[in-house]
Amino acid sequence: MLVVGGGRLGHGDDEAPAGNGQAACVLAAVEGAEVAVVDRDEAAAHETAGRIGEAATPIVADVADPEDCESAVTGAEEAMGGLDGVVLNVGVGFGQLGLQGVEPETWDKTLAVNLRSHALIAKHALPRLPPGGAIVFVSSIAALRPGTRLPAYDASKAALIGLCRHVALEGSRRQVRANVVCPGLIDTPLGRAASAGRSNRDRTPIPLGRQGTAWEVARAIVFLLSEEAGYITGQTLVVDGGLAM
Repeated sequence: MLVVGGGRLGHGDDEAPAGNGQAACVLAAVEGAEVAVVDRDEAAAHETAGRIGEAATPIVADVADPEDCESAVTGAEEAMGGLDGVVLNVGVGFGQLGLQGVEPETWDKTLAVNLRSHALIAKHALPRLPPGGAIVFVSSIAALRPGTRLPAYDASKAALIGLCRHVALEGSRRQVRANVVCPGLIDTPLGRAASAGRSNRDRTPIPLGRQGTAWEVARAIVFLLSEEAGYITGQTLVVDGGLAM
């Protein structure tokens, strides 16, 4: 299994919990998968791989670079002797708040990571995935409702749902599935950094009364990769404690 964005970036918080990508790597390994941990931060990739052990291979790649998108897929396939699952978890948010904060450079930078890289990695991975293989795109509740005030981020996360539908249709000809997971407010390093910049984030009324954990998101991801989800494709699974509801 290839996980893009599998490292944990603490954002200056040494006590920060696992992120969604790291949790997906660890949980997949617990279920018996070999994992290629892709991250642009070498230390973060090695930290996650170290938690797993011999079943993990760290791969350093910056998916904002189209060449790195291809080399990450090739490296994962070579390291594991094949490829049967892909998780696209990487995401960034650049720019100032609101439409007046939109600048071409930060817009393009956001979409290069949050959308273009997902399309390119899916492009390179799909021909290598066997029947029964699966791709999971990790989007966000920002795809379903406004709130971040970062238009490029919201647009990129919404676009992943459309991209997934295409990949699911194209993949169905080879019995390869593709689905989206949309996390809500999750207690991750990135979530804590977002709360530090927007204090009312932690006061958002969530029907289940709390933020989620990366492990709860990871369980949804690993389920969609598994044979138990063998008849599910082109779908969006929201893991948000009822917030979008």
